[in-house]
Amino acid sequence: MSPAITHVTLAANEASEHRTLIIVLFSLFVLATLGITVWAGRQTKDAADFYAGGRQFSAFQNGLAVSGDYMSAASFLGIAGAIALFGYDGFLYSIGFLVAWLVALLLVAEPLRNSGRYTMGDVLAYRMRQRPVRTAAGTSTIVVSIFYLLAQMAGAGVLVSLLLGITSDAGKILIVALVGVLMIVYVSIGGMKGTTWVQMVKAVLLISGTILITFLVLLKFNFNISDLLGKAAENSGKGDAFLEPGLQYGADNLTKLDFISLGIALVLGTAGLPHILIRFYTVPNAKAARKSVNWAIGIIGGFYLMTLALGFGAAALISPEEIIASNPSGNTAAPLLALHIGGVDSAWGAILLATISAVAFATILAVVAGLTLASSSSFAHDIYANVIRKGQATEKEEMRAARWATVAIGIVSIALGALARDLNVAGLVALAFAVAASANLPTILYSLFWKRFTTQGALWSIYGGLIVAVGLVLFSPVVSGDPKAMFPDVDFAWFPLKNPGIISIPFGFLMGWLGTVLSKEEPDVKKYAELEVRSLTGTGAH
Repeated sequence: MSPAITHVTLAANEASEHRTLIIVLFSLFVLATLGITVWAGRQTKDAADFYAGGRQFSAFQNGLAVSGDYMSAASFLGIAGAIALFGYDGFLYSIGFLVAWLVALLLVAEPLRNSGRYTMGDVLAYRMRQRPVRTAAGTSTIVVSIFYLLAQMAGAGVLVSLLLGITSDAGKILIVALVGVLMIVYVSIGGMKGTTWVQMVKAVLLISGTILITFLVLLKFNFNISDLLGKAAENSGKGDAFLEPGLQYGADNLTKLDFISLGIALVLGTAGLPHILIRFYTVPNAKAARKSVNWAIGIIGGFYLMTLALGFGAAALISPEEIIASNPSGNTAAPLLALHIGGVDSAWGAILLATISAVAFATILAVVAGLTLASSSSFAHDIYANVIRKGQATEKEEMRAARWATVAIGIVSIALGALARDLNVAGLVALAFAVAASANLPTILYSLFWKRFTTQGALWSIYGGLIVAVGLVLFSPVVSGDPKAMFPDVDFAWFPLKNPGIISIPFGFLMGWLGTVLSKEEPDVKKYAELEVRSLTGTGAH
């Protein structure tokens, strides 16, 4: 048996010896969050409560919740794994995720809060034909959310499997199903109020856990970052190349192009993510929306700096063979680091492993609740209430539709999450960013800032960006033709890049422009003037 397999077996054994502790920690968090959800559910009286938490959250509370929503399994598990295996190139995810917030702050947060009510569709429908635009916005929201949910489900399967020593595929699928059931319960009962409080609690837990591991890693190297990086480079087997660009994305021109594609998707994707966009509606006014983004940038920025310690700490203290043996994409690097920091054979190591894994599990539950709420809200508010029922649905009927949509989206996510359980969660989230930046962002920006933009332009932009982005992903090495693909035994990949952003994002912008230029519809200049005043000043905002 190789040393790597031995260490992974030790980790599993260590987890099994302290399984009672692990189960107690997991159960405590789940029970606590269910309690919060039930409490919030009792205060959810109408649609404004269900969709926007009654718009009662302060800028700091919303900033904390936005952080909780954004710092997903990709951030905690995927980035740590990517850095542990690829060094400098892995850290590029952290930079991209953080810089993206500037786009959200400068271009989207305040105008969106002023212009909409509950969903992205509200903004688009303000000056365009309601039914086709809401249908497109709802479809796009659901597709992006499901892509993002894939990553969280994959992370949950990997994490709990490591802790409970589950190696069978059936066991991992059962874990994914459990997470799906929990997220359905959270959203159905608690709505936005319950989801927001769960995200706030999770953000505090995640930041606290990350600070603890960062402190312990730096303590091990006497707070000498140079020693930490040197040991990581030596232990990785790659030498100085581990600390330089190019290990993952510099092998040839194709991988360099893949990196550019990834970077574009990460930086532009946040401003089009549905579960982030709906968070701007939970505050009382645009000023609070802007402040909440400032709080989020500070919290998220601090967290992403600490991913350096998580990733390079794992690289310095654990062999790459052991990380890969535990999970081929490195998703278990952070929990394994917690075990090694505390001591593989010690109770302290098991306690750290259990605590960090419980925090990661909390991360997953909070993010899937936010994603499910975004997609079910969009279905109920945009598609059911305004398209199917033509604006005649009561609030009670709309909320009932949202709950049924939650169940349906949960089932789809469980099925797809089971297939994606061995893919790197940071890579999966990057795909969601690419789809959001291709379909949602061009339409939002054109709608807010281009007077001539028409309904046809909006439809071409959303559907064009969505179809091209999803189509290229389906025929990329992420799905087939690669040992780490979703279907590794077949090969129908003809698109060479793992991220479609470099093609699909400009295509989404192009289709929005082309659809508008070729449209025979006269743009409603009066409505645009109203939207412009409202988006910039907040006059008439809900």
